[in-house]
Amino acid sequence: MTIRVLIADDHSVVRQGLQMFLALDEELEVVGEAANGFEALEFARQLNPDVVLMDILMPEMDGLAATEAIRRDLPEVEVIALTSVLEDKKIFEAIRVGAIGYLLKDTESEKLCQAIRAAAAGQVQLSPKVAARLIREISAPESPETLTERETEVLRAVARGLSNQEIADSLVIREATVKSHINNILGKLNLPSRTRAALYALKIGLVSLDEADLHP
Repeated sequence: MTIRVLIADDHSVVRQGLQMFLALDEELEVVGEAANGFEALEFARQLNPDVVLMDILMPEMDGLAATEAIRRDLPEVEVIALTSVLEDKKIFEAIRVGAIGYLLKDTESEKLCQAIRAAAAGQVQLSPKVAARLIREISAPESPETLTERETEVLRAVARGLSNQEIADSLVIREATVKSHINNILGKLNLPSRTRAALYALKIGLVSLDEADLHP
């Protein structure tokens, strides 16, 4: 099945370059381009992509605000923050508002395509070093609702870096059921993304950093 991608970046040369790279992968289809956060949000609503590649620094509405709005309004759409800035504060903010991943613009095209496929499959990817920093910086939700035993199993699997299909296979349930459980988990914990849910699981000790296989 083709993965539908929306590119959001205020530099046309970057959008063109990304489109060229992604066109080489038969599994990916670029369905639109946005030059700022407002356009990214509007096109995401219109086009319903699977994944948005979101530049962080853009005029009018920046990528962080656009990511937060997309994740709030379109929870099925995953967002990968794509930026030229490797800054702890930006990483924390991108993950806080709901990005599933954080990549630099100099990422090799093969790794970028791999990250897009992983995001579409619901697979959280963070380097151990970044995960460790995020666990320290990002707070756990206040007064979260109690998860069911099955939801706890799914959350543990998410934190271990499994995709939706891998979770479904391991628990002998349908992929659609996994997605339903994850939506329930995010709602109960009041969290915007799987990445935040995985970090929550790590923070409370449901999964150890050694058990988590989140390598990009």
